[in-house]
Amino acid sequence: MRDAQLGERIAEVHQRSRGTYGAPRIHAALRGEGERCGLRRVARLMRAAGLRGRHRRRRLVTTVSDPGAAARPDLIGRDFERDAAALDTRWCGDITYIPTDEGWLYLATVIDIASRRVVGWATADYLRTELASEALKMACSRRRPNGSVIFHSDRGCQYTSAGYAQLAERLGVRLSVGRTGQCWDNALAESFFATLKGELLAGRAWPSRAAARSAIFEFIESWYNLHRLHSSLGYRSPAAYEAAIAA
Repeated sequence: MRDAQLGERIAEVHQRSRGTYGAPRIHAALRGEGERCGLRRVARLMRAAGLRGRHRRRRLVTTVSDPGAAARPDLIGRDFERDAAALDTRWCGDITYIPTDEGWLYLATVIDIASRRVVGWATADYLRTELASEALKMACSRRRPNGSVIFHSDRGCQYTSAGYAQLAERLGVRLSVGRTGQCWDNALAESFFATLKGELLAGRAWPSRAAARSAIFEFIESWYNLHRLHSSLGYRSPAAYEAAIAA
């Protein structure tokens, strides 16, 4: 294929990705569509067209620990490698802050470690245990895991509260926590927030919490879970990865 034609295909994929894909993901998407081309050629044509992906920025640590919380083990130990046989056996999650003209909107997530799919999430204008609880309840309602599932988080007070422990026990979820101040102990959850902020939220002003929530819903449910390619999944989306396992 001539450079002009390939350049048009590259621009189409870049637009479909909402301007977020760099050369590796565009190359993977083209290969998935049957296009034979090299990564260096894709990168060269992107530079010529002034196209570039969005890069993640490091997220600030915002965890507030409860010194009186009951001790819980780390059942993950920084092992966030995917395992095809481990869907709905290991989840992780965290809470982040999104600024709007009305004030903060808080987002809690539950992510399947094997497929990188956001299986549960919740937003609120408060930062209490109920926020994290709603995300966990959504995950269990949607996925209905067979047997016990581990949920890994940081030591934030929402996750170490007695109320959250009681909910987890009722849902058949085993709680796991990382060390205080160690963001790498929950690296997968941190990575999702970096992607969300880099690809959706960065540089945009949100007039209301409702507007921000609507955009987050569309990003997670219509883009991230279904279509966004993940290098850790062999440049497949979470949905495509899970479909391949089911097949």
